[in-house]
Amino acid sequence: MTSEHERIRSFIAIELPGEIKSDLAQLGDRLMDARQPFVKWVDFENVHLTLKFLGNVAVKQITEITEAMREAVRGVSPFRLEISGLGAFPKMEQPRVIWVGISGETDKLLELQRTMDSKLVRLGFARENQSFVPHLTLARVRDNASLSDRKGLGRLLTSTKFESKGHITVNSINLMKSQLTPAGPIYSRLFTVSLQSK
Repeated sequence: MTSEHERIRSFIAIELPGEIKSDLAQLGDRLMDARQPFVKWVDFENVHLTLKFLGNVAVKQITEITEAMREAVRGVSPFRLEISGLGAFPKMEQPRVIWVGISGETDKLLELQRTMDSKLVRLGFARENQSFVPHLTLARVRDNASLSDRKGLGRLLTSTKFESKGHITVNSINLMKSQLTPAGPIYSRLFTVSLQSK
């Protein structure tokens, strides 16, 4: 039983179809052949498109958050996204975060994310201070990686081509719970809000 004072680590995301997770896992296998100990890979079953990280929220706020999500999707009809191309933050030559890019109807995605951000600001959540770059995080490079480690990894990323024939039909957004464990985060869906054109 949850107490109303309990806090839940949560975020809002679009979940991915199995075909894309499978393609990402195959890409991970190709990149992991290099076996760099300084790279921490995600569990590909957990990969999702994060729209907004909320942090630790009070249980009593969940209703307000889901209402803000409903307001944000109002008038937004389902749309289609594709994934292709490897990238890295801050740059390919010295990667800290390895990701796959999102293409397709990204204008609808960006508008949805902006609207939702505005609705959540009213509830006391901080506005995103960086431009939203739609991506799927695959791995993070540990802080102890040397400059030559990063450059070598950057060369590998630059020379690796990736495309997926799968696509994401975005017909809902989800409020997700993230439970941190020693084996890695466990994600579970708290609420789903469906997109509809009216």
